[in-house]
Amino acid sequence: MSFLKEIQRRRTFGIISHPDAGKTTLTEKLLLFGGAIQEAGAVKSNKIKKGATSDFMEIERQRGISVATSVLAFEYNGTKINILDTPGHKDFAEDTFRTLTAVDSVIVVIDVAKGVEEQTEKLVEVCRMRNIPMIVFINKLDREGKDAFDLLDEVEQKLGLKVSPLSFPIGMGYEFKGIYNIWEKNVNLFSGDSRKNIEETIEISDLSSPELDKLIGENSANTLREEIELVEGIYPEFNKTDYLEGKQQPVFFGSALNNFGVRELLDCFVEIAPKPRAKQSEERLVKPDENKFSGFVFKIHANMDPNHRNRLAFVKIVSGEFKRNTPYLHVRNNKKLKFSSPNAFFAEKKEIVDISYPGDIVGLQDTGSFKIGDTLTEGEILNYKGIPSFSPEHFRYINNADPMKSKQLFKGIDQLMDEGVAQLFTLELNGRKVIGTVGALQYEVIQYRLEHEYGAKCTYENLNVHKACWVDPDDPKSDEYKEFLRVKQRFLAKDKQGQLVFLSDSPFSLQMTQQKYPSVKLHFTSEFE
Repeated sequence: MSFLKEIQRRRTFGIISHPDAGKTTLTEKLLLFGGAIQEAGAVKSNKIKKGATSDFMEIERQRGISVATSVLAFEYNGTKINILDTPGHKDFAEDTFRTLTAVDSVIVVIDVAKGVEEQTEKLVEVCRMRNIPMIVFINKLDREGKDAFDLLDEVEQKLGLKVSPLSFPIGMGYEFKGIYNIWEKNVNLFSGDSRKNIEETIEISDLSSPELDKLIGENSANTLREEIELVEGIYPEFNKTDYLEGKQQPVFFGSALNNFGVRELLDCFVEIAPKPRAKQSEERLVKPDENKFSGFVFKIHANMDPNHRNRLAFVKIVSGEFKRNTPYLHVRNNKKLKFSSPNAFFAEKKEIVDISYPGDIVGLQDTGSFKIGDTLTEGEILNYKGIPSFSPEHFRYINNADPMKSKQLFKGIDQLMDEGVAQLFTLELNGRKVIGTVGALQYEVIQYRLEHEYGAKCTYENLNVHKACWVDPDDPKSDEYKEFLRVKQRFLAKDKQGQLVFLSDSPFSLQMTQQKYPSVKLHFTSEFE
């Protein structure tokens, strides 16, 4: 197959939602259609027989949540699909923001009973900023929930989207009969039997035909006719160009747990979703069909295999072909690196690949030379931007609980921070280490992983910090800056990159500091121009 054809058949997308909307279950069911797994496991805390394939960290299995972003690839009808399953839990939002830099489109999952939730709002905002094409999937229709039209309104108002329904439910909850597929003009009847792998669909090109009354009963049929008439009256017809430019969002209804409405979503997705897109680097716009390879690291994961101490850097390929055993330039270090066993993923199963194309995600064995945001190229100096660190919300001192294991502890902290699990600040005054995270749950994850992956134990101590601000003086030699350094000495720390950070203890002291030292700029993200 030619290089261009390979690009044409790639689709790389992320699934985003509030926790519990059914994102991991949807991922599983999509894999089922790709023939990638024989029996999908649902994330249910008590009835779990078969854990979900995409959750491979022990702590995820215990809690029934996704903590790390996992990468899953499968083939479907000649299309190569790469899914990035992101954590919905807000404590892991940073990981999700970073993942959004590596996807070409997004599926937003919404729970029919709960509607639009806050985490969904935040993530959709990031997608809108970047004009990422989105498809909305309204899930859990086999349960009682909000009215379909109310939900569509809510999606428009709360998320600021312009929707165009491509399928519509026939009833809901106990009354749920199935789905009318507006996109393909057919009816998919719901039997409530999740053992059946794939439901039969019945072609109905004309809603006024008496066939419909026979299938779903006269009342349901009349309601459906009225609703579809309303849909056609209120909502714009689906326009692919608008969707690709992020101006319109198609909506599907279904129940991922019962594998219902998922095939419609997938078939339409394969047809309309964007192929790998061009990406802006600081130097120029890089197009996928360029001959020369380039890619960037959007995630680092240590110890994917607990028996082997290894780190994997996840690289999204932007242009050209990535070939095994070929030297590529690590732009930040200005070093050539060669990879003898690049991995493609299927949850925890990895395969070595000889060649990968734009849109693909490869995992590279990393001995510690990669950081998030690093670029690999065939020699050109390119820097892909847009993977910042945000100011953490929680701060704690980290202490070593086992003096015999201090080496393991430092190595563990070092690697977990490279992975972007949290941020490490070292106080200038006494060298104590402070860990800053977006959510409190992160501390548990760090403690758990330090113990199970590095054999090190740690304890935490609270620290009263309101915000971490990156310090950016107008003139590093000025008296004002020297005074700032002297007066604020107790509150200064260095981040992992060696940038100076001011840890303010309250909103008030932050405000006072800004007033007193106007020439010392304080930033809430680590990437500032």
